[in-house]
Amino acid sequence: MIIATTPYVAGHRVIETKGQVFGLVVRSRGLGGNLMAGLRSIAGGEIHEYTSLLEDTRRQAIDRMVQNATLVGGNAVISMRFDSSELAGTMSEIVAYGTAVVVEPDAGAAQPHE
Repeated sequence: MIIATTPYVAGHRVIETKGQVFGLVVRSRGLGGNLMAGLRSIAGGEIHEYTSLLEDTRRQAIDRMVQNATLVGGNAVISMRFDSSELAGTMSEIVAYGTAVVVEPDAGAAQPHE
């Protein structure tokens, strides 16, 4: 599956638009992780527990978006974006969203040399 943050895929043309797709994940760090993150925040710097949590959550959101794009018959997602929010002060919501499309190589476009 091709995923692009642009409204097009270089060297391809959109032949059909399937519609909006998204992947949503809500996660909460356990008590131990919150305690460690709280202690790290006192000293300053990166809070690795939350970085890891959000990286994993974004990957899972992309995977769910790709599953939804596949279900509607797309072979690419264009204009992909992330959005995030906090719920109840203890949970993070991450959503990956974009437009599922069917693309094919554009014979008139310059193709990369192999």
